[in-house]
Amino acid sequence: MKAVILVGGEGTRLRPITYQIPKPMIPLVGMPLIEFVIRNLKKYEIEDIILSTFYMPSIFSSHFGNGEKLGVNITYVTEEVPLGTCGAVKNAEKYLRDEPFLVFNGDIITSLDFRELIKYHKQKEATATITLTPVDDPTMYGLVPIDSNGRVLKFLEKPRWDEITTNLINAGTYVLEPEVLELVPEGKNYSFERELFPILLSKGEKVFGFPSKSYWLDLGTSQKYLKAQGDILDRKIDFDFQFNQEKVGIWIGVNTEINKSSNMFPPLVIGENCKIKENVIVNNHSVILNNTEIGNGTKIKNSLIMDNCKIGSNCVLNKSIICSGVIVGNNVHILNGTVIGSDCLIGDQNVLTNNIKLFPKTVLNKGVITF
Repeated sequence: MKAVILVGGEGTRLRPITYQIPKPMIPLVGMPLIEFVIRNLKKYEIEDIILSTFYMPSIFSSHFGNGEKLGVNITYVTEEVPLGTCGAVKNAEKYLRDEPFLVFNGDIITSLDFRELIKYHKQKEATATITLTPVDDPTMYGLVPIDSNGRVLKFLEKPRWDEITTNLINAGTYVLEPEVLELVPEGKNYSFERELFPILLSKGEKVFGFPSKSYWLDLGTSQKYLKAQGDILDRKIDFDFQFNQEKVGIWIGVNTEINKSSNMFPPLVIGENCKIKENVIVNNHSVILNNTEIGNGTKIKNSLIMDNCKIGSNCVLNKSIICSGVIVGNNVHILNGTVIGSDCLIGDQNVLTNNIKLFPKTVLNKGVITF
């Protein structure tokens, strides 16, 4: 079975992280998010992958090529203008005419059993099967009520509390019969959720929901990004770590130097060619990626520091994200949801907290921001 992965979105809610990299390429514990998705599909022998691109398309092809290194075959289909979730798949129609196919949103991580999903679709003789997942707050999503046989009754987009009869939401993963694309206009922005699926229901087509309690998370915000990182480190989802496990819950890359006076509290990851100086504390759920230096006495907890960063001495980082190429001075605090874009320069004695976001290449002089 072929899989179409939708990777064209601009990831605006993840800015400034996505100003210089597409959301599906953000590093997930040292691996691009979309690589995790592809590896997961391959475990279920889904090896013909179509990447539907729009935003920064060359980054995908430059990184993955034809997919040979991952043991898959990758075809690229690029939108000239945004076509929506369904329009993007229509754009790849010439590759999808022979058999049912899988559609997968490229900003999701899941432990879904794709084999069971495909089996369910075939058993129901469905035209479309929508994976459903339970959530605590259904008002933020599109609800999909189903009957006792699993057949979809209707779609409720971001309902009020008094409209809610289920907590099952559309999980962004579908199995579709190729003929459904005949209903999709070519070259038009078109949605599965708001257009194609309701039309299929109105025509009496067999649209089924596949309820799943598998791990599921969309990485739409920086908070969810950090949650995904923590969940992977906690082994809530199967993950192929790219670095050696030096101790239980501690993965370290090659050529990384950690001073003996520093303390590492698992779970955590430190990439390749890093230098951790004296009296550093790296606490649980932290990831430090390749070619990064951490200065004396700095404390890091529940944070992500990407490649090629330099963090000064006596800094404190907590629940924050530092993008690639950032230089941070001494005695800087970066806390509580702060995101520093790529190639920023943060002078000494700044305090950045409460979800501050800095655009790439921002320069902050000494002590400019304090609380």
